[in-house]
Amino acid sequence: MTDENERAVRAATEGELRLLDPEVRASPDRVLDLLDPQFTEVGASGRRWDAASILAATGDGTVSPESPVNVTEMSGVVLAPGIVHLTYLSEHQGSRTWRSSLWRLTEAGWRMYFHQGTPTG
Repeated sequence: MTDENERAVRAATEGELRLLDPEVRASPDRVLDLLDPQFTEVGASGRRWDAASILAATGDGTVSPESPVNVTEMSGVVLAPGIVHLTYLSEHQGSRTWRSSLWRLTEAGWRMYFHQGTPTG
């Protein structure tokens, strides 16, 4: 992997981990700083989300810092210049989910463009 690709994967990984931080998730402005204006998600529940619905769900003050998301098996690859694909396993309150995110480089920095969660046993 080139240095440029390593920096891209690192930037996307850092953004992903910030979005999983309960303190960030409780702040609509901080979440919006990390989501692409065209963001979409297919959640582990099968529900489709956009930035507005994510903010409504996470910015209501119910996200607890005592309930962190544990992440393992994080890996990333540059698919094209300015596009990074991340995959990882998350565990939160007893639920395990395989996650996949696409990050793209914008004028404002790295932003999550797409995310999907698939529950696992």
